[in-house]
Amino acid sequence: MIDKSVKKKELHYYKSITDLCRGLGVASPLHPLIVSVNHADISPESEVKYLVHDFYMVSYKSNLKGKLKYGQGYYDFDEGGLIFVAPGQALAVADDDICSGRSLFIHPDFFAGHPLARLIKKFGFFGYNINEALHLSEKEKNKVLHIFEDIKEEIETVIDDTSQELIISYLEVLLNYSNRYYKRQFITRKAINSPLIERFETLLNHYYEEGESMQKGIPSVSYFSAQLNVSYGYLGDLLRNMTGMNTQQHIHAKLIEVAKQKLSTSELTAAEIAYELGFEYPQSFNKLFKNKTGLTPLQFREQLN
Repeated sequence: MIDKSVKKKELHYYKSITDLCRGLGVASPLHPLIVSVNHADISPESEVKYLVHDFYMVSYKSNLKGKLKYGQGYYDFDEGGLIFVAPGQALAVADDDICSGRSLFIHPDFFAGHPLARLIKKFGFFGYNINEALHLSEKEKNKVLHIFEDIKEEIETVIDDTSQELIISYLEVLLNYSNRYYKRQFITRKAINSPLIERFETLLNHYYEEGESMQKGIPSVSYFSAQLNVSYGYLGDLLRNMTGMNTQQHIHAKLIEVAKQKLSTSELTAAEIAYELGFEYPQSFNKLFKNKTGLTPLQFREQLN
């Protein structure tokens, strides 16, 4: 997710861990594919304010005096937080202040051939916006920082097959704990999340009640995330944790609800209903309806009679 507001000439692109360390003004990495950076060690002379890199980044930030910009959003970490950045995403420090904390930069080649190379793509929080950061309790923070320290110590030992396996296992533990803590955050931040879910439901109802589907087609997940100003990954995970269904499932459920209403209260053909619901082809509507109900639209209507 490249930040469109960052001028191309200001954007520093790093393809190697070594080049990144050089740009940040920190010591050369002990391992070419992974590095642990203490933010206090970043040189004040570093001109890197906007960067995009080919690595995964897991970063704990606390006591932030300035603000970070990630994608299109700013976030002020007065309370500290854990953020996740996937390869190819832009990150910017919006002013001259640097927060304290520590960041892990891991090149995907580090765990190439290991199950983590596949599993890491299942952790949706690597696609979250900066304002969807993970806030940690004191106990959770200590757990996370302990794992950071374990990884740092292992990086600083002799590099061999065992050290790589250990670091990968620590990374898996860190990501699994983060996944658990995000689920906790969805629950404990109910006061913040409930209005968001209500807004989503209002938008979804309005979309079909006002007939927007006829002009715009079936609404996409990205449509709702843009309307709500959240990442599509965060919205889906929030809905799944709070309601048991992700965004796409909510869209389909609403679509089937409206379809059943039209089939039972109007004389419109299945094809006409399909077009009103935003389908380009009636066959696609028939397939989805049967998949969700076990009946074709016509079978559903005949069953009512």
